[in-house]
Amino acid sequence: MQKELLANPVFAMASTQFDEVAGFLALPDDLRERCKWPKRLISVAVPVKLDSGETRVFYGHRVQHHLTRGPCKGGLRYHPAVDLGEVAALAMWMNWKCALMDLPYGGGKGGIACNPGAMSPGELERLTRRFTMEILPFIGPEVDVMAPDMGTNEQTMAWITDTYSVHHGHLVPSIVTGKPLTMQGSAGRTQATGHGVAFLASNALHRINGSLSNTTAIVQGFGNVGSHAAATLSTYGVRIVGLSDASGGLWNAGGIDIAALRAHVAEHKTIGGFPGADAIDGEELLCMPCDILVPAALDRVITIDNAAKLRCRILAEGANGPTTPEADRILRERGDIFVIPDILCNAGGVTVSYFEWVQNFQRFQWNEREVITRLETMLQRASEKVTSFAERHGIGQRMAAQAIAIKTVADAKAQRGLFP
Repeated sequence: MQKELLANPVFAMASTQFDEVAGFLALPDDLRERCKWPKRLISVAVPVKLDSGETRVFYGHRVQHHLTRGPCKGGLRYHPAVDLGEVAALAMWMNWKCALMDLPYGGGKGGIACNPGAMSPGELERLTRRFTMEILPFIGPEVDVMAPDMGTNEQTMAWITDTYSVHHGHLVPSIVTGKPLTMQGSAGRTQATGHGVAFLASNALHRINGSLSNTTAIVQGFGNVGSHAAATLSTYGVRIVGLSDASGGLWNAGGIDIAALRAHVAEHKTIGGFPGADAIDGEELLCMPCDILVPAALDRVITIDNAAKLRCRILAEGANGPTTPEADRILRERGDIFVIPDILCNAGGVTVSYFEWVQNFQRFQWNEREVITRLETMLQRASEKVTSFAERHGIGQRMAAQAIAIKTVADAKAQRGLFP
């Protein structure tokens, strides 16, 4: 029954990746089954009174993949296409990500099927608070800690914190991460994922004997991850020649002014119509020549149809699951693109979320420099571990990262044993 509930192409993709790695690791069948399937699948009805006076029932999900190594950690997204299978795949990837970064967490993910752009702030607040109450028995600082994701933000986390805290009679800041600074959020959390993508991409360029001088990059997506990745790369001296969002793409071989583009997006809510670049089709943009390609938007955008056409030297996966298994095989056969896999490349967000969680328990705040320095140290360590493993076993970066992560989880499960 559980497997039927998870019927979804994204979960099928994550499962394919798991099966390949489990085969490489020669995991015993019983341990393989325990590591693959999520621990808890939670779905709730969320009735909300809209501003019109109508009551509408939304459906929310929370998947807790494993609690073997610690409380679950993962984002909460609001999007019309959210379903249980997609959430389960994201929880599985988050489980691997936490294990790879050696964070004391299991993977979790949540989502509500809704269109946040069509809802008022009051409706979003009522939706968030009701969802929090519906899943209250299954969350907590030592059970499941949420964070912002697609369609949610620090205000969403503030509502969750308040709802949970009112229920418990005192402020519990460690119930979520990604909170506003005024509610004991962490400096550096907003830019953490995008900064990590840029940091690892620049490291990879040095590794393959490249130089940041005259380096070019294309970033697909200009949300929180893409915009901060582009901004950080720009500070490194990288020329951003292409960008895209849901409205289409931009191209300027001389470089796009990221500060000016951010101002344009703040006013118009989209990159469309930006005067500092030419319009280009978003699909075509992925195959334009560049040194660094950053898919930082949707899953499954590097496919069997375009993998052979990519003209980058480094693929820095800012999004979750941007490359299908079929496309990944093509990239491995090509051998001319250095892939920074998603569970490493976009791990900056959960790593700084961990820092925020620790600060909340300590009741002590770190400054932004401390946070970013600690983040870069941990990303550097994980990157070197992945590259060393890949070279030692003659495998690709993705297989290496996933193998390290899955073995970490499997070892913990084996050591804890199976309760009768």
